[in-house]
Amino acid sequence: MQCRGIRGAITVSANNKESILAATEELLVEMTQANSVKIDDIAAIFFSTTSDLNAEFPAVATRELGWTQHLALLCGHEMNVPNDLPRCLRILMLVNTEKGPEEIIHIYLGEAKRLRKKATVSYKPSH
Repeated sequence: MQCRGIRGAITVSANNKESILAATEELLVEMTQANSVKIDDIAAIFFSTTSDLNAEFPAVATRELGWTQHLALLCGHEMNVPNDLPRCLRILMLVNTEKGPEEIIHIYLGEAKRLRKKATVSYKPSH
């Protein structure tokens, strides 16, 4: 079994607690479903947001999903790069898996899809 990273990103509609948590939950669910990840196989999750999102910690969404309190979680801000995608939430989920790197499906939702212009994703989100 290897520890592999699954990347994801989503844009958030507004800088408020409800919008940040809803977007985070949506992205976490899509990432775990697309990669058949069991919660016990998650080693750690890193959350980052652009500096215009600061109304809530995205990691709070794991509690709202009912995920264990024993996950290693970390929140931070992205570098403030000019012309970066605004209100963007990114996730790096480290999981223990038998999958090879070519089998990992990275998830980009909403306007964040433009971050992966060359990505070929066969997974279709559930909504």
